[in-house]
Amino acid sequence: MASFRRLLPLCCSINRTIFSSSGVHEGLGANIRGYSRIASSEQTVSKFEEGIKRAEADNLVVNDDIDTIRREFDAAKRSFLKIPEALKAMPKTNPEGIYVIKGIRLDLIQVYGFDYDFTLAHYSANLQSLIYDLAKEHMVNEFRYPEVCLSFKYDPSFPIRGLYYDKQNGCLLKLDFFRSIEPDGCFYGRRQLSEKEIEEIYGTRHIGRYRARELVGLMDFFCFSEACLIADIVQYFVDAKLEFDTCYIYEDVTRAIQHVHRSGLVHRGILSDPHRYLVKNGQLLHFLRMLKERGKKLFLLTNSPYYFVDGGMQFMLEDSMGDSHSWRELFDVVIAKANKPEFYTSEHPFRCYDTENDTLAFTKVDKFLQNKIYYHGCLNSFLQITGWNGPEVMYFGDHLFSDLRVPSKAGWRTAAIIHELESEIHIQNEDSYRFEQAKFHILQELLGRLHATVASSKRSEAYKLLMDELNEERQKARCMMKRMFNRSFGATFLNDKGQESAFAYHIHRYADVYTSKPENFLFYSPETWLHAPFDIKIMPHHVKVCLNPL
Repeated sequence: MASFRRLLPLCCSINRTIFSSSGVHEGLGANIRGYSRIASSEQTVSKFEEGIKRAEADNLVVNDDIDTIRREFDAAKRSFLKIPEALKAMPKTNPEGIYVIKGIRLDLIQVYGFDYDFTLAHYSANLQSLIYDLAKEHMVNEFRYPEVCLSFKYDPSFPIRGLYYDKQNGCLLKLDFFRSIEPDGCFYGRRQLSEKEIEEIYGTRHIGRYRARELVGLMDFFCFSEACLIADIVQYFVDAKLEFDTCYIYEDVTRAIQHVHRSGLVHRGILSDPHRYLVKNGQLLHFLRMLKERGKKLFLLTNSPYYFVDGGMQFMLEDSMGDSHSWRELFDVVIAKANKPEFYTSEHPFRCYDTENDTLAFTKVDKFLQNKIYYHGCLNSFLQITGWNGPEVMYFGDHLFSDLRVPSKAGWRTAAIIHELESEIHIQNEDSYRFEQAKFHILQELLGRLHATVASSKRSEAYKLLMDELNEERQKARCMMKRMFNRSFGATFLNDKGQESAFAYHIHRYADVYTSKPENFLFYSPETWLHAPFDIKIMPHHVKVCLNPL
């Protein structure tokens, strides 16, 4: 600037002329033009100086903001040691609670309907191994898969409910609430793919509507063995360097799983050793009796055959009931082999089942009799015969699509039974999880402020260093939270950032309430009004832990 100012006098010479009339005009004109050039140059200098000052001031502000966030980050790291003490004052979430998405007045519910498997019936973890083993044997014996597949073992630590299988690319995916693939939630066989590999396959982590058509949801409780078997077979073909179509793998595994159920293999396996697979449940009897005493109507609607349901109910309730067949007296209607979800849309007639001769009667079913068993049927006929319509009916089921999707659209109230809910809430109640969650939210907030404060053109070394440190600490907290649930896919209801998963989205869409088991309703009066919490954005059992440690 000083050198620029020293040049100014050279631009300001006055034209010395003779003081004639014409000369005066020429001199004045020249001087005026000279002064104009001087004024214009001084304005340019002034604007240039102002620009420099503004830039210097902006840099000072940015640096001050970075220094402020740095100080807050350092203070947060020191204060993290105090978070566990602060967490003690936070209330715990009830693992056996009923969580409300859409409000229900239980005093208006007159009819309670139940699925059987994983709703009324509680199974041990051994069941998944049984299904897995029977399915792999069928694939080897009937589909001629390599005999080495018989050595595969079910791995309970690998799958979770709510995954998707991409039939075109052969990947098992965990999606979040907005259909984006989790960075650590994509497996090809048993190998976890990196973010770069995910982008190479899908272009982006978001799954659009067109690509979503190639995905199949694994949503029910039988999906654990299905997902594990798919991954194990894909991994075998990869390791053996054999060419294969990933769509065929899915189709074959699905056919094998369906055969295991439809043929009765898994049913006979369970009943042959009920102590190994079924869990006795006296509380269930108390719940059903309480409903009957309150004048409620009860029905059982299941895809399982009657002999399997009867054997299971006798075993589960034998310690609580004297008469081995008296469980049927609890229900006004019992429908087996209903073939859901086709039951809700088909026009199949009901058939009365003869339990002694294992035959179906030919007489028309135009009314339901207690202590009689009915097969097949459809929703329209059920509603016409019973007159049970709309919101006076609440149906309990574990499969979001087969059990709850159509009933929710038909006006029934729906209750999703999610057994994993209890264990996940227990983990979320642990101080170790809440500690990492609080850290994660603090770091996420600081990262957001840092991004918003500094424009991309002004990101200094100090900015980059702070950004890297914040990201590293956030990644550590994220990994710690994930490993507390499932080592491969994390939590069922949450993604690795503590936000809702795609499985949570489907619960939110098709269930009015959700809980871990039907008998949790024993803790609530049948006249209770179940209200959705006003301050909950999506899933009401989630506690958002975000403490200010400063």
